[in-house]
Amino acid sequence: MEPRVGNKFRLGRKIGSGSFGEIYLGTNIQTNEEVAIKLVSSLANKLAIKRRAGIPNVRWFGVEGDYNVMVMDLLGPSLEDLFNFCSRKLSLKSVLMLADQMINRVEFVHSKSFLHRDIKPDNFIMGLGRRANQVYMIDFGLAKKYRDSSHQHIPYR
Repeated sequence: MEPRVGNKFRLGRKIGSGSFGEIYLGTNIQTNEEVAIKLVSSLANKLAIKRRAGIPNVRWFGVEGDYNVMVMDLLGPSLEDLFNFCSRKLSLKSVLMLADQMINRVEFVHSKSFLHRDIKPDNFIMGLGRRANQVYMIDFGLAKKYRDSSHQHIPYR
């Protein structure tokens, strides 16, 4: 029997890995839509930033056997992959368009009182299809809250 997640998704081949888990291609059993499924050693739904432009939509998360599982939208190549594909040369216009979106993603995460703590080209991913020009920020495995509920800075430890 093929591996399933949450009785709703079929687990496919491994397509990547993050700080604390591995990412697999998955398929919604009912709609046949492809998704990304992240199996993590300990699921920490740290950021309450669902359904926001530039943040992958989490479709389902929960425990499946020995794994904590997160199912999210399937996205395209990382900026590192894109940069390599373009022979490590991008036009000024492309750099400015990418940088603008990347800065907006970082500002948004900071506005939610979190620091990403792993900013690198591998953690910015391009969308697919009609969202192919949208930059997404991923891999919040090292993210940390830096302000408390009164918006005071939490002391560094």
